[in-house]
Amino acid sequence: MNKKLHDNVAVVTGAAKGIGLAIAERLARDGAKLVIADLDAGGLKEAASRLKTEYGAEVASCAGDLAEQSIAEKTINLAGEAFGRLDILVNNAGGGIIKPFSEHSPETLRTTIDRNLWTVLWCSWYAVPKMRAQRYGRIVNLGADSVRNGLWDHAAYNAAKGGVHGLTTGMAREFAADGITINTVAPCAVNTPQMVAITKSDPALAAKFVSVIPMGRPAEMEEVASMVSYLASAEASFVTGQVISVNGGSTML
Repeated sequence: MNKKLHDNVAVVTGAAKGIGLAIAERLARDGAKLVIADLDAGGLKEAASRLKTEYGAEVASCAGDLAEQSIAEKTINLAGEAFGRLDILVNNAGGGIIKPFSEHSPETLRTTIDRNLWTVLWCSWYAVPKMRAQRYGRIVNLGADSVRNGLWDHAAYNAAKGGVHGLTTGMAREFAADGITINTVAPCAVNTPQMVAITKSDPALAAKFVSVIPMGRPAEMEEVASMVSYLASAEASFVTGQVISVNGGSTML
């Protein structure tokens, strides 16, 4: 069976669970060798075992805070050390502290920016030279449809994810001639463990998040992973600098 990512080496951040794990599973199914990274060392170990057992994937892992320059560098370098190259970087690490803007503290604001923007900046900064050297690369960032629709309680989160959207277009133009494409996948509410927890703890808030989606439901994690897989492949060779929503119609155009 011809797998579209056969022999590609992919780094997936925030891959211990949720959307990141779903992305890693999809890339493994498509034939990629994987470096997975996450702050959760225990969850990362379980994810690596699952990817090897269920998909026969070759997997290396790196635990740590990717907002720290040294950890990002270590993670990106691991791709070359383990598999000899780096073809794909999926910047999924993040996680919103979702609350009204006036209720944030300095600590939660910094954490939100660190998790969602600095992780992308550092990993991309270390990945680009390796991709330029081989004149091929795919960087896929995880953004947020809430940047476009101004979702309730998402102002600080949108500040970070909006930075990711802006980084995408700037990098895409800068490195287009080097054979590197840079795109962002921007989901709406997704049926993650976090979304399930919000639904249980504050069903009214969860209903508000879903109310802006014409399809009337959150996205499934696999639906987001499908778009990432396409953008990470050679098939998407003429797609760059795009923020592509996977959102059930919550924003259009």
